Amino acid sequence: MSEPAAPKARKAFPRGELRIVSPSGAVPQPQRVQRAAQHLGELGFRVRIDSAALLREQRFAGSDARRVQALHRAARSRASVVMATRGGYGLTRVLDALDYALLHEAVSRRGQVWVGHSDFTALQLAMLARAGTVSYSGPMASFDFGAERVDEITQESFLDVVDARLEAVGFECPDAPRSLDASGVLWGGNLSLVCNLVGTPYLPRARGVLFLEDVSEHPYRVERMLTQLLGAGVLQRQRAVLLGAFTDYRLSEHDAGYDLPDVVAWLRSRLREYKVPVLSGLPFGHVRTKLCLPHGARCRLLRDGTDAYLVFGHSHGGHHLAPGAHAHGTGHDSHDPH
Repeated sequence: MSEPAAPKARKAFPRGELRIVSPSGAVPQPQRVQRAAQHLGELGFRVRIDSAALLREQRFAGSDARRVQALHRAARSRASVVMATRGGYGLTRVLDALDYALLHEAVSRRGQVWVGHSDFTALQLAMLARAGTVSYSGPMASFDFGAERVDEITQESFLDVVDARLEAVGFECPDAPRSLDASGVLWGGNLSLVCNLVGTPYLPRARGVLFLEDVSEHPYRVERMLTQLLGAGVLQRQRAVLLGAFTDYRLSEHDAGYDLPDVVAWLRSRLREYKVPVLSGLPFGHVRTKLCLPHGARCRLLRDGTDAYLVFGHSHGGHHLAPGAHAHGTGHDSHDPH
């Protein structure tokens, strides 16, 4: 099989400072962060790797205090983009120590773009719940930009955000209801982290489009977490539920055919009485090809043919689409466990 083509070059005009931080797990392969810095530099960023980004204390990227300091340092910096190195585990330990007013000011007044996925979901949910702060669910330094070959769609979707071109994203979704038209806040991320924050002040009481993904979770555990969100009343109050990638699990003989499609069918049956559509196929998760999504922004979810579109306000401005999707508007290996 031939190697994937390198991403097409977009004009590398100056894009400001991009700061790389490690708010969760220790980085097992520092060379991937260096490779990411080089690649992002070629895209026009002045890359600054935070002084604590490559620390290790047990499984964490430094002590809790050092990781909190790194996030606050990033918020006070001149960076236009703050990107996580990787996920892992660690952010839920420090949510009560963060200065949400400082983080919100960095985003709302100075336009910082905070981006990541996996364990980064905990920070995004807390920022949204505590201050209404919009962040971006998208690529990370080690997993995405530290790869030998950076996925073209992942890169272009991220640059659409940075270049203020994001107006809509679209993807193939043949199971979308023909009358699909749902509006509200786009929020969610990693299913395990969403569930983990139920009953805490860090879970938004959003009513909108909830998107979910996970990695290394058996379908019955995915279903069990969804039952928790049902029991907590989270799913019933959504306008729609979007399912991304659920990857890297292994079935056993005991499953007797039970798999993720059965979980999706079960979820649809439970949400039917609440008229909450469940759509699959969102290009997002612990996969190479992922869209960069404005977490906490208002959106409208529509169907056009066999495609579904998330349409955002003009403040996010362009879009980039996953394979099989069509333009709408003005523009177009190993996993990192959460």
